[in-house]
Amino acid sequence: MLVSDFYYDLPDELIAQEPLQDRSASRLLHLRRGDAGGITPGGWQDGSFRDFPELLRPDDLLVLNNTRVFPARLYGHRSGERAQAVSPRNPAAREFLRGSIEVLLTRQVSEDPNEWECLVRPGRKIGVGEKLYFGDPAGRGRSHDDRDLSLWDRDPHANGLQAEVTWRGTFGERRIRFLPVPDFFARVERLGHVPLPPYIDREDSPADRDRYQTVYAKARGSAAAPTAGLHFTPEVLQRIRARGIEIAEITLHVGLGTFQPVRVEKVEEHTLHRESYEISASAAAAINQAKSQGRRIVAVGTTTVRTLEYAAGAGRANPAPTAPCIEPGSGEADIFIYPGYRFRMVDALLTNFHLPQSTLLMLVCALGGTDLVLRAYGHAVSAGYRFYSYGDCMFVE
Repeated sequence: MLVSDFYYDLPDELIAQEPLQDRSASRLLHLRRGDAGGITPGGWQDGSFRDFPELLRPDDLLVLNNTRVFPARLYGHRSGERAQAVSPRNPAAREFLRGSIEVLLTRQVSEDPNEWECLVRPGRKIGVGEKLYFGDPAGRGRSHDDRDLSLWDRDPHANGLQAEVTWRGTFGERRIRFLPVPDFFARVERLGHVPLPPYIDREDSPADRDRYQTVYAKARGSAAAPTAGLHFTPEVLQRIRARGIEIAEITLHVGLGTFQPVRVEKVEEHTLHRESYEISASAAAAINQAKSQGRRIVAVGTTTVRTLEYAAGAGRANPAPTAPCIEPGSGEADIFIYPGYRFRMVDALLTNFHLPQSTLLMLVCALGGTDLVLRAYGHAVSAGYRFYSYGDCMFVE
């Protein structure tokens, strides 16, 4: 299966750069897969997200990802001490090597909050042993390109953060370890920026701290929002509950596994990075009961789909041949879902529109059918739908 099979053409003007003032005012493309025998053909209908509660069945179980985005993008500068000088005769060489950097924290490696996997830019010059500095230890409010490293030497813990690169991967991937401070996440909240995706061509604003977050976000840890949940408001959730529809919450912290690009030609050769998840005993019980009763499991977002499918046995070497069930607990999911996959748990999906040739689009095609989904995407383009994180949504059933 070729990655190019999942390409579609999207004009830049359809990429949403700002969220709508009203979360629930997004458009919704309702996609029906049809039946296996072809008696009822698949198709789609234009609608509004406000209609979503009425599209659900009274006995559905709606599953949400309650991860919370934190300001995971840090701007700083590097020491340059491990880099090769541009020229020993150039007096500006060392200053150049202390240039500005951008670090996106993508995954906390362990319970220790000081060790992280991340993406760095520019990555080519940042090697193992390089020291990275964020903020101003003197507390003078200078910008991130302040290069007075002597202040760090005198008191590296005062107001900023300091890290060292401990591992170097490909495509800007690094592992870094921060010097311990008593209030690590408080400093990240103060120094960090909202990790808006690169196709949003603007700086983050204070408003993004609220808007690039679901209204039901609880568990801190994501480097990107589970964007299908951005459309919900407390009022919409109340309408869903008023219809007697049960809601369960799981957690998957969005990291590289969700938004890393596919750099191979054949789909089967791609592998996903691991992402941390947690499913409570009560959520697992609700999901398993619904499945055993023949009720639909409706996932909000592709991250919810991957969590449920992984926890139902797809992530185990020898999954049980009997009826699938969710195992409560925590772990790391790296399941890659593409056409041909047989879903164990998820029956329907609310999702945003995704980038061409992305793993997220492949997952949607696996559930809805590649031909039907790509034709629906073509309709969405011609109808002027807004795409990607701050854009409109699709309901696949």
